[in-house]
Amino acid sequence: MDQVFGSVGRSLATVRNYFLGDEEDNNMSKHIYLRNFIFGVEDSLVSTVGLLSGVAIAGVPAKTILLTGTVLIFVEAFSMAVGSFLSEHSVDAYLKQGEAEFRLPIIGGLVMFFSYFVSGFIPLGPYLLTEPAIALKWSIGLSLISLFILGIIGAKLSSTKLWNGGFRMAMVGGIAIALGVIVGKIIGH
Repeated sequence: MDQVFGSVGRSLATVRNYFLGDEEDNNMSKHIYLRNFIFGVEDSLVSTVGLLSGVAIAGVPAKTILLTGTVLIFVEAFSMAVGSFLSEHSVDAYLKQGEAEFRLPIIGGLVMFFSYFVSGFIPLGPYLLTEPAIALKWSIGLSLISLFILGIIGAKLSSTKLWNGGFRMAMVGGIAIALGVIVGKIIGH
């Protein structure tokens, strides 16, 4: 397992060095990338599966579920990227008490966009392959497994207990997913 995480870490470091070079504050860039990656993947998995579960439980046609999920992924990935850019730039300006550079916030926004965008298709994928009743179970299951793996990755990168990170991420994300299911059941019927 250490070999997998080690190669992922080296790959991320290579990409970071390509964009930033050695003159940037590596600690600041690591924080920005990790924060945006974890936030983007977690938010995408939770909000996408929550919405899809709520809509699927309401009994709408599969085509409507796919349309709703696809629109959500595109709009939210862009919105989250813009929000990341604006907040990272604002924090940087606050810390410097003056004008901030755009490079790190732009890269942070790109990390947010792609982490949200790619992760959103994990819960949407089952609806492309099978009927909504079966897809609902697969969507929730794959999202919970992905959240657990994300928690392990976050724990590994922050040198904390792997299993605790995995369970915490899956548990907190699972609560949000359950909320989508409950709202879908209450309002959809």
